[in-house]
Amino acid sequence: MGQTLTRTLASAIALSAGLFATAAIAQDDITIAMQLEPPHLDPTSAAAQAIDSVVYTNIFEGLTRFMGDGSVVPGLAESWEISEDGTEYTFKLRDGVTFHDGTTMDAEDVKFSLDRARAEDSANAQKALFAGISDVTVVDPQTVKITLKEPDGNFLFNLAWGDAVIVAPESIEDIKTNPVGTGAYTFSEWVQGDRIELTRNPDYWGEQPAIATATFRFISDPTAAFAAVMAEDVDVFTAFPAPENLPQFEADPRFQVLIGSTEGETILSTNNKQAPFDNVKVREAMAHAIDRQAIIDGAMFGYGTPIGTHFAPHHPAYIDLTGQSAYDPEKAKALLAEAGLADGFETTLHLPPPSYARRGGEIVAAQLAEVGIKAEIINVEWAQWLETVFKGKNFGLTIVSHTEPMDIGIYARPDYYFQYENPEFQALMEELTRTTDPDKRTELLQQAQRMIADDYVNGYLFQLAAITVAKAGIEGLWENAPTAAVDLTGVKWTE
Repeated sequence: MGQTLTRTLASAIALSAGLFATAAIAQDDITIAMQLEPPHLDPTSAAAQAIDSVVYTNIFEGLTRFMGDGSVVPGLAESWEISEDGTEYTFKLRDGVTFHDGTTMDAEDVKFSLDRARAEDSANAQKALFAGISDVTVVDPQTVKITLKEPDGNFLFNLAWGDAVIVAPESIEDIKTNPVGTGAYTFSEWVQGDRIELTRNPDYWGEQPAIATATFRFISDPTAAFAAVMAEDVDVFTAFPAPENLPQFEADPRFQVLIGSTEGETILSTNNKQAPFDNVKVREAMAHAIDRQAIIDGAMFGYGTPIGTHFAPHHPAYIDLTGQSAYDPEKAKALLAEAGLADGFETTLHLPPPSYARRGGEIVAAQLAEVGIKAEIINVEWAQWLETVFKGKNFGLTIVSHTEPMDIGIYARPDYYFQYENPEFQALMEELTRTTDPDKRTELLQQAQRMIADDYVNGYLFQLAAITVAKAGIEGLWENAPTAAVDLTGVKWTE
């Protein structure tokens, strides 16, 4: 009797210990740190990448979506058919999808979302993505037909952008502060200046993610970012802003460091309609005044790939044009003299918060000063940058990383903030849109790269590296960043 009781107690203790160990391992909450806080949470009405970093696939979904390897796969549309002439796309929507408020997601919501994005008064930062749509028709609740003005080889790719997510008229009024989507996570709370909290959606149409609750914290200062990671106050820091600290993390078994590529062309954006930048010789002079490698080494501690045009080096169609604007201060001075500015000139350099801009901007300003261009540094927060630079176009120079995927088409938009107007380039982009043959598209993309490099539209600096520091027991994080996103749907703890 005593031995039986002893064995029973021992089994119970062992079982309890096993359950306790399992519970200890099965962590299902996560804290992700970011340097930038979103201005609001509507990805369809702002250019700030911090919005998509929080909401893309987590809260909001589109008809198609990007995966971590850059591929485009079905999203809310489970399948589609394309007409022989390439102008009609008929999408079959997934069954049983609901928004977080319980309302049904159907073809009417798709029509509402796309019509809103392409409307004359649309605030969508990428409205041009939808300009080729001539009509959106509801065939039945689960089927929607989109008719294009002409074939568009990029259409399914464009629908994967965060700017093309599906929203509902019932919840659109409060979307900036109370986002309601169809994703695997629902919005819980936003303590401005501190954090955003998400909770797993029990009614999600797809596979339930392993992470139950996620907290996005905002830590703008690089020194504070380092301290937070070292103290293990955060589990993941995406776009880590202090690359000088990476060797310390790599040597510490508590952490993993992921270094990947992004779509982020980091450029010295130039106001092409503001004198003297309306003179191509001045823009060319500025390009030769810049030592890209010194910027990469000084601001990013070597993490970054030099670029000579607005195109990602990892893309198969990329051509290396860095030699066309090689560092040559004497040539820069000669070009300024040819432009009638032998004594140089003064301008402004607006710098948003990211480290690549603030640190890089100090180096760029010093390099420009060496050839007589005196750039007054103006540090601005993102809201100011969006209002003054992006919308107001009230700037001379600025530094920003364009993280949208394969976005060379922005150079065909004369009203875009750097105000480059070239009818030949616009016609080239129209031809690219109509072209579906891969080899021909590559040829056109390379022509486009050369054209903006020849015009020295902007100062092309480097392709931003994707730098993530995380605890060792986490897997499923994106190494590369084909779009701005911290996709939690495949993330889990392994220890």
